[in-house]
Amino acid sequence: MKKIDIHVHSTVRPGVLRPNGTTYATPEELRGIYDRLGVERGVNLPSCIPECSYHFITNEEAIGLARAHPETYLFFCNVDPRWGENSPDTDLSRFLLHYKGLGAKGVGEITAQLDFDDPRVHNLFRHAERCGMPLTFHVGDPGYGDYGLIDGLGLPKLEKALAAFPKLVFLGHSQKFWAEISGDLTEALRAGYPTGPVAPGGRIEALMDRYPNLHGDLSAWSGYSALVRDPEHAYRFLEKFSDRLYFGTDCCSPKDDLPLSAWLDEAVAAGRISRRAYERISRGNAERLLGL
Repeated sequence: MKKIDIHVHSTVRPGVLRPNGTTYATPEELRGIYDRLGVERGVNLPSCIPECSYHFITNEEAIGLARAHPETYLFFCNVDPRWGENSPDTDLSRFLLHYKGLGAKGVGEITAQLDFDDPRVHNLFRHAERCGMPLTFHVGDPGYGDYGLIDGLGLPKLEKALAAFPKLVFLGHSQKFWAEISGDLTEALRAGYPTGPVAPGGRIEALMDRYPNLHGDLSAWSGYSALVRDPEHAYRFLEKFSDRLYFGTDCCSPKDDLPLSAWLDEAVAAGRISRRAYERISRGNAERLLGL
């Protein structure tokens, strides 16, 4: 069974190199990666918010890639909460419905370095909910050297949004999101990739128990490390929330190490997760969420 990647960044041609010498994969490079990993296609997330951008992927470029390579790409549109009038009263549905009409399956990845409860951010959530489009977010810290919607230890501002917009599917992603899988998280650890057994009382499980509109994007090292740090906990977690978790890569470069696909394959082959959970996480949940 071929997987669907809920989170990838890909571009027509290489752009400005990051300090580590990498840039986004081209369609040809991504197709090679997907064939190796057993992935059918992925949701290309435009990077047209200034924070965390060395090379912009515009909404229009994402549309073009999906039309030219439908066997490889689906796409979300990305809308900066500051677009239009930089106001909490901006009609962001005008942007969202434009791109939805062109095939966008959701919104994101939202990387603007604004508070999670900034009125402009809540305005984006309100319009995404109104337009029936799921939203992928990255959690950040205030200050220089970071990006993403700002929230603190325990994700209190995310909880406020989950309660305020119950019909909006939030796809949680990033280090500061997945580090909250453990109940012993500290400020010193939340920006990285904590290791060791998962302690009871993690906020992600508590929030997913309480809010059915919180879903989990397992992409990147953040999602993968949240699982492999404590495999026994991971197997239980994947079974419990098998209807709200999604395979993803967050592939940002042809050089990326992308071990999640093989880890899931090995888990189901060894009987550590059920075939039902495996199929939901690998493909079925994405098909349902994206209307495929």
